[in-house]
Amino acid sequence: MKAISTKHALALVLSASVLAGCASTSTTDDVETSGADVTPMDQSGGVEVNVPGESGSLTTEGMTAEQAELERQAKEKEEAVLREIRTFYFDFDKSAVRPESRAALMAHAAFLSANPNVNVALEGHTDERGTKEYNLALGERRAQSVERFLVVNGVARTQVEVVSYGEEKPASAGTSESDWAKNRRVYIEYK
Repeated sequence: MKAISTKHALALVLSASVLAGCASTSTTDDVETSGADVTPMDQSGGVEVNVPGESGSLTTEGMTAEQAELERQAKEKEEAVLREIRTFYFDFDKSAVRPESRAALMAHAAFLSANPNVNVALEGHTDERGTKEYNLALGERRAQSVERFLVVNGVARTQVEVVSYGEEKPASAGTSESDWAKNRRVYIEYK
């Protein structure tokens, strides 16, 4: 019995010493930097590490220049697809921009702010319910809501024209709720 406890004690001591050796900390004097060129912090706050034999440089985010370029191109393609969405729908008797419209509107805002010579007309529309005067005012409020969204996100107010057609140009001529929902919209027309 005594032999077994001595073996256990010896095993515990050896395990503790191995763990203690693994837990030691190194100082900057112990770190060998030969083979890697560390440059100082860049403007964005990242550190670039150039490793011999590898193409591109790694940033602290772990992305090569090629990967960053591919990511930028993918983002541009996504924004181009989102800009193809030019009709934005509204709830009955409301002029607030819906949350599902925000991504596409952000893509339009980014494009317009990057291209100050491009102008748009925001065409506000309503369904047939309500008086002509009320619907013209509601269509204008809807277009102004989209205009505010674009301006807040970097578009110059001079690039945007607001037009209201009220109920005069329906997208759907039916009288069901689904037809009326198609008519409650703002359309972005690039000029």
